[in-house]
Amino acid sequence: MYGATFGEDQSQTGDEVVDAVGLEHFEALIEQDSRIEPRDWMPLAYRQTMIRQIAQHAHSEIIGMQPEGNFVTRAPSLRRKAILLAKIQDEAGHGQYLYSALETLGMSRDQAMDLLHAGTHKYSSVFNYPALTWADMGAIGWLVDGAAIVNQVALCRTSYGPYARAMVRICKEESFHQRQGYEALVVLSRGTLEQRAMCQDAINRWWWPALMMFGPPDGQSSHTAQSMAWKIKRQTNDELRQKFIDMTVPQAEVIGMSLPDPELRWNAATGHYDHGPIDWDEMYRVVRGDGPCNQQRLAHRNQCHDEGQWVREAANAYAAKHAPRAAEGSAA
Repeated sequence: MYGATFGEDQSQTGDEVVDAVGLEHFEALIEQDSRIEPRDWMPLAYRQTMIRQIAQHAHSEIIGMQPEGNFVTRAPSLRRKAILLAKIQDEAGHGQYLYSALETLGMSRDQAMDLLHAGTHKYSSVFNYPALTWADMGAIGWLVDGAAIVNQVALCRTSYGPYARAMVRICKEESFHQRQGYEALVVLSRGTLEQRAMCQDAINRWWWPALMMFGPPDGQSSHTAQSMAWKIKRQTNDELRQKFIDMTVPQAEVIGMSLPDPELRWNAATGHYDHGPIDWDEMYRVVRGDGPCNQQRLAHRNQCHDEGQWVREAANAYAAKHAPRAAEGSAA
């Protein structure tokens, strides 16, 4: 196995043993547009890039449950509550798929969670903004999950096999999240003046953070070039952001809502919508931990983890108690 040259100690120390045969095989798979599998040898930098990206994605799914979970008891109807609960459940499942993919790279989910709780691992900056009204549940579904779909559909063709396969199911479920969010805003946009104002306010607050989800502009991105070369990414940050804008503007027009960018207009020459400048200083502040809800989100995650310790201990005790019986059954 090519992967035999990359042991657990090596992944922890950062030392790389270059396997000439393995490297040739790795480069051939990339060139052929084939998948890299856990059994294959891979450069340390590739492995670390995948660990960083998958961990950030998994953490984002888990942290992203918080603003929505806060509205389960405040949903305006039983139907809306059921939809929101289904979405939150999906997000927990997405986190589990992704942590499982992360384990194929040599990092356990316990290690990943410890790094998240310590603030070492990052998650998407968009989840450090507050959800203030019910309309935010629609805006998050339409804009945040809509941006996620644009990014994640491309990841269905990413070069690392376990991540690509996880993304297929995740994208199917994210499309439901986007549709339910948009439908919730459609209803509000056809409601009272107060409901329309609430709808517009939520769109105004979530538009720019959704654009920031795609990452810094290509000229400032330290990972894009190498990720494109390894076919981890298939499109650049700016290309994906433009695709999302082009898709979203007509949807806003359908429901009679505006997007909070006075420079947003169709450019017939390019075939795309031009848009105004994005406040990258704000994005970097949030990434560094200075967003409106950074401390709140991480503190809540740590609290939930601590309060669930007894559940994990009980599950481990149960598994240990029944392990001998399971082993006897397998032997028989």
